[in-house]
Amino acid sequence: MEVDTANIGDLWNRVTGTQQAPSWWLVLIAGLAALLAVAHPPTWRFARNVVTIAHEGGHALIALLFGRKLDGIRLHSDTSGVTVSRGKPAGPGMVFTALAGYSTPPLLGLAFALLLSAGRITLMLWASLALLAAMLIMIRNAYGVLTVVGTGAIIFAVSWLGDATVQAGFAYLAAWFLLLAGSRPVLELQRMRSRHQAPRSDADQLAHLTGVPGLAWVGVFGLVALLSLLAGARLLFPDTASLAVPHLPGL
Repeated sequence: MEVDTANIGDLWNRVTGTQQAPSWWLVLIAGLAALLAVAHPPTWRFARNVVTIAHEGGHALIALLFGRKLDGIRLHSDTSGVTVSRGKPAGPGMVFTALAGYSTPPLLGLAFALLLSAGRITLMLWASLALLAAMLIMIRNAYGVLTVVGTGAIIFAVSWLGDATVQAGFAYLAAWFLLLAGSRPVLELQRMRSRHQAPRSDADQLAHLTGVPGLAWVGVFGLVALLSLLAGARLLFPDTASLAVPHLPGL
C-alpha cells in the first residue's frame, strides 16, 4: 500500500505552521469565559475534571522521567484522582513526582501560552491530543477513560472542523483556564488540610519526604500558579499598541 506523502506533508504543515493571532476582543472574551468557569461553582465542578487530568498526568510524566514504574491512573467523578507508581519510597523521584501534581496545570497553561504567542494554535491543539492519547494508555477505570476520551473528542472536533476563529477562541480559552484554574485547587487543598480532611495530600506527602512543613509546600504550589498566571497573561494578551484607537484623518 502506497503512502500518500503529499497528504502527510499537508497535514504536517497544517499542524506545525503558524496561524494569525486572533483579535484582542477574542482573547479578552476567552479570558473572561475562563475566569467565569473557575469562579462559578456549578461550572467549576464540571471543568475541574480538566485540571484533574493535567494534575494526574503531571504525576505520571515525572514518575516515568525518574524511572519509576507507572501502574496506572484513576480519575473519579468527584474530580479527584490517583496515580500509582512503584520505585524507591523516598528520594528525588518521589519528591518531584509529588510536587508535579498541583504544579502541572498552571505550567501547562504557560506552555500553551508560549505556543499561542508564537502563532502555533493548531500545534497547541494537537499537542493536547497527543498528551491525552499517551495518558489514556495508563487509565485504569471507566470514568477516567470517558473523561479523557471526551476531552480529546472535543479538542479534535475543534481542531479538525472549526474555522480559524473557533480554533483560536478555544485554544486561548484552554490556556486561560489552566492558568486561572491553577490556584483554586491549591486554596481548596489548604482548606481541607485546615479541617484535617486531607491527611495524605501531596503537600503532606512532601512534608513526610522532606521534613519541610506541608503549609510551605502549599505555598510553593500557590507561587507556581501565581507566577505562571502572570507570565502567561503577559504572553496571551496582545500588545497594548494593537488596542490603540486608529487615528482618523482630520482629527
